[in-house]
Amino acid sequence: MKSVINKRNIIIFILLPLIFSCSRRNLGYFSNYGDEKLLTEDITLKPKQPIIQTGDLLQISVTDANPAAAAPFNRISSNTTSTNSASVNSQEGYLVDENGIIDFPILGRIKIGGQTKAEAKLSLTNLLTNYLGNPMVSIRYLNYRITVLGEVRSPSTFLVPSERINLIEALGMAGDLTIYGKRENIKIINEANGVRTVAQLDLNDKAILDSPYYYLQPNDIVYVEPVTARKDQSSLTRSNISLVLGIISAASLVILNFR
Repeated sequence: MKSVINKRNIIIFILLPLIFSCSRRNLGYFSNYGDEKLLTEDITLKPKQPIIQTGDLLQISVTDANPAAAAPFNRISSNTTSTNSASVNSQEGYLVDENGIIDFPILGRIKIGGQTKAEAKLSLTNLLTNYLGNPMVSIRYLNYRITVLGEVRSPSTFLVPSERINLIEALGMAGDLTIYGKRENIKIINEANGVRTVAQLDLNDKAILDSPYYYLQPNDIVYVEPVTARKDQSSLTRSNISLVLGIISAASLVILNFR
């Protein structure tokens, strides 16, 4: 009788890791959309226009019906033959200083910090009408970037040439979440006008598509927190340990049945 009890205790002890390893996590995105084969809904969220801030590097070009008249208002790179794009951009771009000011040819120091690109474009156009007949201004970010860190396959800082990116696109650029990424707690860290904002989004919930933080702003940081299993692992992941214990459990049951 004692032998039977000991065998039963051994089996229960061995099977416990298997029971805990079977706990399920929701690894899907937008899980509460349901099983509809086709779903159509109005898009109410529009991306916020980025605000020009200290440290932004802008490419500003001026054109006019008279190209010769517009030429003095365009900064010409002194190293146009360089193959290093970062070097070319740093010379062609206008760096916004700590006071939100840029040094513009002929016009001098102009404050554009705190404005959207559209507002800055209008301000420059109004100033240029004193010199040109029909000035047209184009503004682009040269350092529009976002950073994705944490439990993703390829954490990095990414340049965004399109100047528009949402959370899902950013995660895609970083290779998507690993199985250890906590999908219900994605942090978006934004700093603007001396204020830091940390928003938490749940990838399991379709409501993130309407979140004001779904579209990322320049220099945003996306952080994917690891689940507890990832935090607790040392040299082996918990899943690998569970697999090994599962094999041991199965082998032990076979041995006990033959005794």
